[in-house]
Amino acid sequence: MRFLLVAAGALISEKGAVLLAQRPAGKTLAGLWEFPGGKIEVGEAPEAALCRELAEELGIKVRPQDIVPLSFASHTYDDFHLLMPLWIIHTWSGVATAREGQTLAWVMPDLLSTYPMPEADVPLIGVLQAHLRA
Repeated sequence: MRFLLVAAGALISEKGAVLLAQRPAGKTLAGLWEFPGGKIEVGEAPEAALCRELAEELGIKVRPQDIVPLSFASHTYDDFHLLMPLWIIHTWSGVATAREGQTLAWVMPDLLSTYPMPEADVPLIGVLQAHLRA
């Protein structure tokens, strides 16, 4: 079975909303909402991968020192196993803009579960909500 290592970030706005991205048509799990991020390349640190992916996907600059580890997802899909660390991000420069055909939504934490997400992401919702309440 193929193993996939992905870095994801929960960007939190000044009003406390979380940024979700909807996977575009033609991609695996199309139509589902997820935390932005992407694949970690061979030899790349997960934090560096997340910063790179957010620049590519959203056009924002995030510094590695501005991301805080929160939790991780480990989930087996039919044809691969996903391991996905999730970081909290409160600070970035630029305006998050969809650059890869995805739709973006700023969602208040108590409404996150109303957005259909990949199975791996679902357990992270409660962890994120608890963190934001604390």
